Amino acid sequence: METVRHDGRETAYRVAGDDASADALYVHGSGATHRLWGAQYGRDGPVRPAAALDLSGHGASDDVATDPGETSLRAYARDVVAVAESTGAETLVGNSLGGAVALRVALDTDFDPRALVLAGTGSRLAVGEDLREWLADDFDRAVDFLHGPDRLFHDADERTLDRSREQLRATGRAVTRRDFLTCHDFDVRDRLEEVEAPALAVVGEHDSLTPPAFHEYLAEHLSDCEYVEIPDAAHLSMAERPEAFGRAVARFLDSLAD
Repeated sequence: METVRHDGRETAYRVAGDDASADALYVHGSGATHRLWGAQYGRDGPVRPAAALDLSGHGASDDVATDPGETSLRAYARDVVAVAESTGAETLVGNSLGGAVALRVALDTDFDPRALVLAGTGSRLAVGEDLREWLADDFDRAVDFLHGPDRLFHDADERTLDRSREQLRATGRAVTRRDFLTCHDFDVRDRLEEVEAPALAVVGEHDSLTPPAFHEYLAEHLSDCEYVEIPDAAHLSMAERPEAFGRAVARFLDSLAD
């Protein structure tokens, strides 16, 4: 993995192929790492070349001493801008928390994305009280809840479920809880008209964590936003139905070149 140093810390990222440049940068969600995007940033993904990063405290990236909420969101946004500038990536693709980070970059930094892909996310990301309590007091129960029917996955095999559980445990309770509480604090419903970049709101048909209505709202209130629903998938449609997800992203980005 490559790293970029900024704000007193190092952020790790991976670029497909031998070139250090990228056209798109993939931003993972709560408790995840760049590995979430393995089917997208690789050689056969919808955007080539592409990069995927580990946000602060995830994977190979240094952690950051921030409280949950706006200070963490700003720190994650700086991670994204640093990697985008290092790789030349112009399109941001964010899942869940990563979508919130991408919107924060577009709204409140000098970085001007060419396009946004907002996947399994929303303009407001409230987290249920039970899950917030389990993330504080019973992490195993939180992990089990997230892997219940039509939350992270709709119909994933046991190997995929096990790997997902292992990733949350590897990230750990403290960082994962910070992620979810940062999501809970996020709300830019009254600022969507400020986003100028064309966007794609893409959601799994069965996503109960950030349901299709969240993405319909994005499509209605962003100035230039397309809506796509991925059949037979839940929150992590990019992992559960990578081919369908990739086709949707490729069609969207190809339309911008017309």
